Amino acid sequence: MQNNTTMLILGSTGSVGEQALDVVREEHIPLLGVSAHKNVSRVEAQVREFHLPFCAMSDEVAASDLRTRLADTDARVYAGESGICEMIADAGADVVENSIIGEAGLIPTLAAIDTGKRLALANKESLVVAGEIVMSRARARNVEILPVDSEHCAIAQCLRGSEGNPIRRILLTASGGPFYGKTRAELSEITVARALAHPTWKMGKKITIDSATLMNKGFEVIEAVHLFGVKPEQVEVVVQRESIIHSMVEYIDNSVIAQLSSPDMRLCVQYALTAPKRNPAVIAPLDFTKLGTLTFGAPDMETFVLLDAAFRAIRGGGALPAVLNAANEIAVAAFLSYRIGFCDIMDVVTETLEELSASAAKARSLEEILAYDREARRIADAYVTARAH
Repeated sequence: MQNNTTMLILGSTGSVGEQALDVVREEHIPLLGVSAHKNVSRVEAQVREFHLPFCAMSDEVAASDLRTRLADTDARVYAGESGICEMIADAGADVVENSIIGEAGLIPTLAAIDTGKRLALANKESLVVAGEIVMSRARARNVEILPVDSEHCAIAQCLRGSEGNPIRRILLTASGGPFYGKTRAELSEITVARALAHPTWKMGKKITIDSATLMNKGFEVIEAVHLFGVKPEQVEVVVQRESIIHSMVEYIDNSVIAQLSSPDMRLCVQYALTAPKRNPAVIAPLDFTKLGTLTFGAPDMETFVLLDAAFRAIRGGGALPAVLNAANEIAVAAFLSYRIGFCDIMDVVTETLEELSASAAKARSLEEILAYDREARRIADAYVTARAH
């Protein structure tokens, strides 16, 4: 892809969205539009900086405010989820980068696929909630999905040029989070401030908490199964504390191909835009003489039970991954608002998953899956209320 490739960024005020804008600046990519939830002032600044013809706010009140602020420009302002989807269709960008947080990114993902253009996917929940539906529609539209997650970007690079050779397993690396090695008793004392202090990555609050509980890694397991067409038992999580090896692929001859780089999401955004071509670097190079050692370990799935729950959910199928995600969104929001403790997140999610496990596994259609998403939120909220401080 050349630098005249047009782009749309969904979730442009979040951590990944802002890093995508860094790549746009560095690569001089024509940006057509952005979307966000409520951060009106930041979107206004982005529209003015890049002279954007399109922008959208999922919050209707925020959209009205933005429309007033941009009255002196030619920018068209869209409102609500339907407005974001309308903007995707109207803009006709060559690449849609979806970095919306949570289940809210699913419908825009499907709208982006319907354009028939490349999708740079940072919204892992699209695949967690409705992975079979998303991938089936992408195949039907002949749409290439390039993952922006560092791990899945690494796997895609390890698979490129494999000439169809079968793989034995995907080795999905994890930093282990800030509480690697701690016991359940020690985790019970974790505060919001401590949980938000990730040792390696600078991310938004929701994904930082998910990294601390290892739920984020669980979501990445589900994502890998759908993206790369492997079975859950072919995905193994390996703790790589330095976050230099971003993932590996083991082929049937036991050779292992790994992707290494500085931990910087801008590489993933750039690769999603340019693959299979590689452009000059937007991240710092690795200095192996200063790197020292790389360490590895196994995740503690008895303490960090949400990783095990993710494996159970993807093996069970149906709406179980959607239930897992919905309960987690409710529980993490409650923790961030100081209503429940850190370990309560894991309990709320696993109890909700257990309550719906028998019936949710039978769901197949998008309507059924979204219905279980709503039911899981209701149940999880009840569990939160029962535990609220």
